[in-house]
Amino acid sequence: MAYEPKNFDSLLGIEGFSDTMLKNHVTLYQGYVTNTNKLADALTLMTKGGKTPTPEYSELKRRFGWEFNGMRLHELYFENLVKGGKPLQALGESGSNSKLSNQFATDFGSYEIWEKDFRATGAMRGIGWVILYFDPHASQEKRLFNVWVNEHDAGHLSGAIPLLVMDVFEHAFMLDYGLNRGEYIEAFFKVIDWKAVEGRLKG
Repeated sequence: MAYEPKNFDSLLGIEGFSDTMLKNHVTLYQGYVTNTNKLADALTLMTKGGKTPTPEYSELKRRFGWEFNGMRLHELYFENLVKGGKPLQALGESGSNSKLSNQFATDFGSYEIWEKDFRATGAMRGIGWVILYFDPHASQEKRLFNVWVNEHDAGHLSGAIPLLVMDVFEHAFMLDYGLNRGEYIEAFFKVIDWKAVEGRLKG
């Protein structure tokens, strides 16, 4: 069964992201969906045809992780954006902290320290992704990590759950911000859908 590209038209008009840049970005994402389906089909045919012991099969098998993760990371990225984003503190009820706020305090000391680390990770030289991961498998304390992922298919924390995903490939910001990645990160923080992010927190 083929993957279908998700519709992110609801993000058009979001603060800090031009419609042109968003449309280009979504088109790029759709390419990952298309290529994931093509590779899955090609690999199935090669397996059925007895062509697994070939260099072509090996290269397509290696490429599949790149295309699939490119598809999935973009979906997570777009899904953690929202028009009229509100600060994380708005998630708490009656002045109480949200579960995610409490986890930030446990693992980083405070939300502010976590944010400083996430922004610093995003400002590093290079292209890739910044992912807030939650490790639900620790024997005692569950933990959050801010992680730099250089390539779609390498650098992920096995078994950890991506909570917040920020794309820092050039296509995510250069059309609107040129080389000023800091301004893009600032705009990103204004439109984070913290409800969606906290909804990914399990364990």
